[in-house]
Amino acid sequence: MGRIVVYGAGGRAGRRAVAEARRRGHEVVAVVRDPVKHAGVAGEGVRLVAGDAADVEAVAATAAGCTAAIAAAAVYGEGTDPDAFFRGSAKALVAGLGRAEVPRLVLVGLASLLLDATGRRMLDDPAFPAEFRSFCEAHAAGLDLLRAAPPDLDWLYVSPAGDFDHDAGRTDHGYRVRPHGDPGARISYEDFAVALLDEAESPRHSRTHLAVTGAL
Repeated sequence: MGRIVVYGAGGRAGRRAVAEARRRGHEVVAVVRDPVKHAGVAGEGVRLVAGDAADVEAVAATAAGCTAAIAAAAVYGEGTDPDAFFRGSAKALVAGLGRAEVPRLVLVGLASLLLDATGRRMLDDPAFPAEFRSFCEAHAAGLDLLRAAPPDLDWLYVSPAGDFDHDAGRTDHGYRVRPHGDPGARISYEDFAVALLDEAESPRHSRTHLAVTGAL
């Protein structure tokens, strides 16, 4: 099997992506900012390393020898600058993965950037919580930079169609692709990781925002 690098491997989506990659027999380079805080991610077939997805040198070094990359890294809250991070990580991932000759990038994205059934971006709904708006717009800025990236990197931005079901686990039914956002749709982190690895292994969608939800 191949070797996959996961940025943000200590987060909720990142940890599940690492576990799903190992379940399929891949070697994993698990990249986190502070390995001491995420020692539990390490294990057989998983090399836990320090790195920053917004640092082109770190991306190039950690992705060397990998067949695909999954980006689940984010910053949020007091003392962080999401706009600078998501812009910086988009640029660093494009440049760093290019230097490492990694052809495929699958990113964990936000449902709020999807269009709903009316064709309106979910973020633009007047009822959308104002306290999350700047974080979502920061994500959108990074996505815009990916859309303008050279075609040699085959990227895919994947998000739940609505939100994660934090209490659910892996199911036998997996996931399904949705044509637009749906605030009521839910998917478990484990089933979401299945979608990430499916697209990292055998790309079916390219340079777009893909919405997935639970299969039932």
